[in-house]
Amino acid sequence: MAKHRKKIIIMGAAGRDFHNFNTVYRDDKDCEVVAFTATQIPDIHGRRYPAVLAGKLYPKGIPIYDEKELLGLIKKHGVDEVVFSYSDVPYQYVMEKAAYVTAAGARFSVEGGAPTMIKSKKPVVAVCAVRTGCGKSQTARKVAKILQSMGKKVVAVRHPMPYGDLARQACQRFATLKDLDKHQCTIEEREEYEPHIVNGVIVYAGVDYGMIIRQAEKEADVILWDGGNNDMSFYKPDLLITVVDPHRPGHELSYYPGQNNLLTADVVLINKIDSADPDDVTEVRNNVRTYNPQAVVVDGASPLEVEHFQKIRGKKVLVVEDGPTLTHGEMPYGAGVVAAEKYGAAELVDPRPYTVGSITDTFKKYPDIGVLLPAMGYGDKQVRDLEATINKTKCDLVVIATPIDLTRLIKINKPSVRVFYSLQEIGLPDLTSVLADFLGEKVKESAAKKVSAGRR
Repeated sequence: MAKHRKKIIIMGAAGRDFHNFNTVYRDDKDCEVVAFTATQIPDIHGRRYPAVLAGKLYPKGIPIYDEKELLGLIKKHGVDEVVFSYSDVPYQYVMEKAAYVTAAGARFSVEGGAPTMIKSKKPVVAVCAVRTGCGKSQTARKVAKILQSMGKKVVAVRHPMPYGDLARQACQRFATLKDLDKHQCTIEEREEYEPHIVNGVIVYAGVDYGMIIRQAEKEADVILWDGGNNDMSFYKPDLLITVVDPHRPGHELSYYPGQNNLLTADVVLINKIDSADPDDVTEVRNNVRTYNPQAVVVDGASPLEVEHFQKIRGKKVLVVEDGPTLTHGEMPYGAGVVAAEKYGAAELVDPRPYTVGSITDTFKKYPDIGVLLPAMGYGDKQVRDLEATINKTKCDLVVIATPIDLTRLIKINKPSVRVFYSLQEIGLPDLTSVLADFLGEKVKESAAKKVSAGRR
């Protein structure tokens, strides 16, 4: 009599879900993953996790459904367990999903942390956050520059954004801007990869992070895990830096799995101190001390730099901000709004009367975005919808506050200026001192191993 394999559905958003499958379930003969479900990211459902990545137990691959079909799938397949595998959601949201799953008769669980963290042969510095939009990317870029200044070859491995052909995206390497075109990167991917490439840092990303780390190790002294969506690191970190945001005090204690990143951090960076309310900074600082008293605390700011800032004064401006920060990051504004207000814009123009296609859908899904335009671009159609929306909007000037040069991808029929922002540490300790101590410890550890080996 054949042994019953536990039937599992993995709830995801084309990132953590695939990684959990690859590291925990792919070769487990006692489990059968009957489906993935997808949310947060458009156009992920209706595809299959390909057989070439799914392994020998899944010769036909695994179907991906819209999360709205979850309860029907549980009943159809007699599912035993549903594994929650995406991030940047409030605890209330997670437990609502748990209630629906258990009411349907299945067990509800979460997966992540140690069982899914791959150990690297090289030192790993991981940069994570408690929410999307904390300033994690600028922190990762600063860490890379510091390590480079110390003579280290840094390779960044970015949290996944596999929105295209999953088999072809299994292991991607980005060394030049042309590689972004070669791999048909979305706006969201470009926002994360392009700044690293410009700074001379090779970037890896994709779907199979076991394959990725083995390739990255061949050309790195230090692996930089550039986390995303407040997820946990896919690799076991030797040093974990977690970024918190005083513009959203309390979120560091109420979002999954962001609080995990706070609890396990070696270093906590309190960012945006220059623009946050002092009382909110104090609240976040006290929460850090209470929940992770052993962590080194670094204070940081995000100063703005605006090209041709004089053009903003007195103008009716359309502000285009980083997409995920406004959507599931729930930030009510970003660097573009700060710049528009600082340099005297007459009005922030509401884009909602002018939206097209998928951009209209984005505002319906996230109605609290307000008078900002998220730079959504998860595919060619959405990029074209973004272009059409910008060009239809009646304004004098477009203020672009995304990390990339958006005009490389779309043609804008009105004047525009770009907003840049970077991390600036305040006082000591700073990231340079933290990383120097870290590398010193690694050197001592390596030297000790050599001495021990010599004695044997």
